[in-house]
Amino acid sequence: MTHPSIHAKTNPDKIAYQMAGTGKAITYRELDELSNQGAHLFRSLGLKAGDHIAFLMENRLAFMEICWAAQRAGLYYTAISRYLTQDEIDYIVRDCGAKVVITTLKCADQIKGLLSDAPGAPLFFMMDEPLPGFRSWVKEAEQAQPITPIADEVAGYDMLYSSGTTGRPKGIKRANEHNPIDLPNPFLKLLCATMCGMNADSVYLSPAPLYHAAPLRFSMMAITLGGTVIIMEHFDAEDFLRQVQKHKITQSQLVPTMFVRMLKLPDDVRAKYDVSSLKGAIHAAAPCPVEVKAKMIEWWGPILIEYYAGSEGNGVTVSTSQQWLSHRGTVGKAVVGKLKILDEEGNERPTGEIGTVYFADAPVFTYHNDPEKTQRAYNDKGWSTLGDVGYVDDEGFLYLTDRKSYMIISGGVNIYPQETEDVLIRHPAVADVAVFGVPNEEMGEEVKAVVQPNDMTKAGKDLEAKLIVFCRKHLSPIKCPKSIDFEAELPRTPTGKLVKRHLRDKYWPKKT
Repeated sequence: MTHPSIHAKTNPDKIAYQMAGTGKAITYRELDELSNQGAHLFRSLGLKAGDHIAFLMENRLAFMEICWAAQRAGLYYTAISRYLTQDEIDYIVRDCGAKVVITTLKCADQIKGLLSDAPGAPLFFMMDEPLPGFRSWVKEAEQAQPITPIADEVAGYDMLYSSGTTGRPKGIKRANEHNPIDLPNPFLKLLCATMCGMNADSVYLSPAPLYHAAPLRFSMMAITLGGTVIIMEHFDAEDFLRQVQKHKITQSQLVPTMFVRMLKLPDDVRAKYDVSSLKGAIHAAAPCPVEVKAKMIEWWGPILIEYYAGSEGNGVTVSTSQQWLSHRGTVGKAVVGKLKILDEEGNERPTGEIGTVYFADAPVFTYHNDPEKTQRAYNDKGWSTLGDVGYVDDEGFLYLTDRKSYMIISGGVNIYPQETEDVLIRHPAVADVAVFGVPNEEMGEEVKAVVQPNDMTKAGKDLEAKLIVFCRKHLSPIKCPKSIDFEAELPRTPTGKLVKRHLRDKYWPKKT
């Protein structure tokens, strides 16, 4: 494992990144030269190690060029979601202290309102032919800067923002230790190289938006290993299978909603494509229903590797398919940090008892510009939590039950919506589902489900009744929805995280 600049010397004409749709590609030599030019431009603009840049762009080759330029210039680089509003983008740009902001023609409408000549305002660049107010990245970097390395190369890091599924997004910052640019990330090395078998012969398929932590980091890790990355412009279930067959993909990183969509393809469509080249499929980001994962292992073989971690990097659990098959529903054993399950008073819970998941002896993180949120993530022993709830079995395997903020308390009984969601998603009429608590005068809260049906014309009282009956066949009545509403599409981030508050808030009176 090394840095792409080394592979550029040993294998210059090998494709580093290629777009799945257009076929456009860059070699290791081109990636090295373009990232050097970007690093020189950052220095010429006065940016030094530890400074910040931000960028907003669709999945494209330039996305990765910017990341590698910032990485070798010692900068923090913040990739921003294309699905945020201008106000949310403005908040992130200001909060991270970006001195340079880079975008594309496709994303310009979301960012052009931020242009400013005020002292201290960031410099705005555009990858394409620039609109008024933007500087040209191509002219100032690719046409004007040297292709050789800058004199003071030092490792930079991503500083990504939490997806904001439960509130205002926060930047997750690791210390800038002025490390050499080729210093490996031990966890990524373990997960990608050791457990998933990624190496210089790997062809890695990235199906998700690159501005999220896992897609970005794995797409960079594959290049440090000397492999080739195929980037999908956007995820489509059948096209994913087509790309696997076309490029003989060896590894990929997915989220459970992608599994659900592929499993719901007609049998003859799934059977059309040869996926036998796949050696490793990493998945995380959201809980995977047990039945869904079992069907994927049956289809692809025992090549699924699941991990539980946040962008915070404060602890990690990993489960191979073989471990999962003997511990169905687990998200694995700790490989970074030590698992601790605590009750509301901060006392450790016994084996098998549900509580808040903490990691001890784990890497430290901070939420940028939010000392209060950082403090809330830690207890008095220095253990940290992402706010998830679960339990550990007697062999040390972790099982997640839900996020603490989504727990329903009905008549004093704790109900974890994930369990109910995992049942309802199995019904053939259900494309997606969200379960949460809504006000109930007598019980405090009652269980509500919002379902995205496969056919919106079938939505109504009849389907509602069938789904409630179906749920009661598999779960205690207290865990089943008292009522079900229907929506044409549920609010998920492109990586598959459900933004439950967008649904839940409609049913709760606004706080004054």
